[in-house]
Amino acid sequence: MLLSRKLAALPTGRLTKWAILLLWIAIVFVAVPFAGKLPDVVEGKSTAELPRGAQSTKVEELTPRFAGGQLAPGIVAYVRDTGITPADRARAEADRRALAPVAGGPIAPPAPSRDGRALMLNVPLSDDDDLSANAEKIRDRIEQNAPPGLEVRLTGPAGSALDVGDAFEKIDKLLLIITMVLVTAVLLITYRSPILWLLPLVNAAISLQVTSAVVYLLAEHAGLYVADGMSAILNALVFGITTDYALLLLARYREELRRHPDRHDAMRVALQRAAAPVIASAATVCLGLLCLLAAKMGFNYALGPIGAIGVLGGLVVVMSLLPALLVIFGRWIFWPRIPRHGDTTPAGGGVWDRIGRRVAARPRLVWVAGTAVLAGLAAGALGINTGLDREHFLTTTPSSTVGERLLNEHYAGDQTRPIQVISGTPVTTALHNVPGVARVERPQPSTDGRLTRTDVILTAPPDSRAARDTVKSIRQAVPHANVGAGAASELDLADAQAHDRRIVIPLVLGVVLLILMALLRALVAPLLVIGTVVASYFAALGAGWLLFRYAFGFPALDTQVALMGFLFMVALGVDYNLFLVSRVREEVARYDHRTGILRGLGLTGGVISSAGLVLASTFGVLGVMPITMMVQIGVLVALGVLLDTFLVRSIIVPALALDTGRHFWWPGRLSHRPSTHARPREAAHH
Repeated sequence: MLLSRKLAALPTGRLTKWAILLLWIAIVFVAVPFAGKLPDVVEGKSTAELPRGAQSTKVEELTPRFAGGQLAPGIVAYVRDTGITPADRARAEADRRALAPVAGGPIAPPAPSRDGRALMLNVPLSDDDDLSANAEKIRDRIEQNAPPGLEVRLTGPAGSALDVGDAFEKIDKLLLIITMVLVTAVLLITYRSPILWLLPLVNAAISLQVTSAVVYLLAEHAGLYVADGMSAILNALVFGITTDYALLLLARYREELRRHPDRHDAMRVALQRAAAPVIASAATVCLGLLCLLAAKMGFNYALGPIGAIGVLGGLVVVMSLLPALLVIFGRWIFWPRIPRHGDTTPAGGGVWDRIGRRVAARPRLVWVAGTAVLAGLAAGALGINTGLDREHFLTTTPSSTVGERLLNEHYAGDQTRPIQVISGTPVTTALHNVPGVARVERPQPSTDGRLTRTDVILTAPPDSRAARDTVKSIRQAVPHANVGAGAASELDLADAQAHDRRIVIPLVLGVVLLILMALLRALVAPLLVIGTVVASYFAALGAGWLLFRYAFGFPALDTQVALMGFLFMVALGVDYNLFLVSRVREEVARYDHRTGILRGLGLTGGVISSAGLVLASTFGVLGVMPITMMVQIGVLVALGVLLDTFLVRSIIVPALALDTGRHFWWPGRLSHRPSTHARPREAAHH
């Protein structure tokens, strides 16, 4: 308690508030240049997300031992429906010569199809951070003055990497702008002040800059993996959670300004009382994210520490810079609704007071009906399909997918992503006998002569069930070999995602439950809160699937979405319940159980609803991205947050607390107090 008082005194002191402001000015001055370099450390390798310990990852690690090193082919498809002409062949040959400086190895002559209507040019590229840039050079070359009637497309791993890179490059800045506009709109509606809304927004922007700088430094000097798309999730998380914490502190500060003549005292008390739920919230989200360190998937594993850095950045800014700024500006920052000392503190009058009274009238009927609504929405997930194919990786059909289709129409088997089999002894004969194998290429020895790599063309597309079954058969036929790339990578990714769901989800639930128990000093309340948040997750999953299937036209849910959606919805959804129940606990200790619940709901209703709208908006912005996985994560989390804010937190949880009575706090001391206990004079508590 003494430590919390000393920490709260720093940004609220008459002199130390200026020191805090100057310190943050210096931090921002140092952080901004590093934050601007974050895109430079985004990992561009097409195989960077392969799961740890998988055969496909071992194949990737062994690849440098072969001539040519790590290569990602850029495959150019030349197609003319009426048949390839001599001019077409000349054009393909000219492209081969012109692209030699870009290639990471020799470029073989264009290979004609058996039907005479297509040519295939394989340009090997180094699979490194320059992959997308070199693929763009290929695309620029082949699109220049193509003969009329000849369709030319870049596909293969290099083409796919270029399409994904283009999608992220075009949307990152737009996402940030839309996020800021939406957050601004919610803050203006919440505070109806022409000035106050700026402070949460500025604090969120500073949090994002500091977080980006720290992530850049760790990526540059400590090997932290930063994937494509991670910045979009980081923007949503940091803006949403920083604004949420700012809203909670502002609401508490406004209350205390009515009780204290001096704004420094008011902020000191507000900080002390807001610290427990805010810090518990940050701990919940951080530890929930750090559970991803148990994941196998590269994206999942890296998002844990990066997301935790963002949450901590938001926490530190809101608990130090924001209070200093509020005290420096004074009461007028709330204009035109300036809280004056001695004003009556509203106990939730208005809509939240009315909701509370209606819930209290028949609490059991309310929570049963609310749970039935969640169950009905969750039923929508019964027919869910998981596992998107590459054709639907982007919300629009990318050029590389069109090229892949063209090659599949004119060549036997899948030419763009062959299986790679690395072994110590030749395995050609065994591979020929595996059903689903279209062609086995000539084995290539490693530079030290100890290993052999054999490329295998499958009859089925790499992301199909048939191709994965063929990979399993290959691994059974050559158990001493490592089988990777193509469909093998797709299989290993799917297995890794299943592993991550089995391991991470129970860890997250356990961590969140322990934090709630520690904060609320009870067992029943945390269990009920966790149960309602999980129920809202499945409800959002069902409603989201119906939207994805029938409104967006997505054939399946990306395998990444279930885990990401659960993580963000449980960790963030618990926040609002945590803010509510911790305030209810405070009021119950002051009044009786029923009064405390209704006062807690009334006092937090407005601020938590605004916070929910902010967080739903920041994640909902991901819905405009051209990446299907990001769209699904954004829409799913936004739906879950809205359900949790306006149904679970405002109706179901108060109804459960009222119905269970003082047993809600079992086995804590509040469960043993008479339900009629009250302290009629609120001022006595202060």
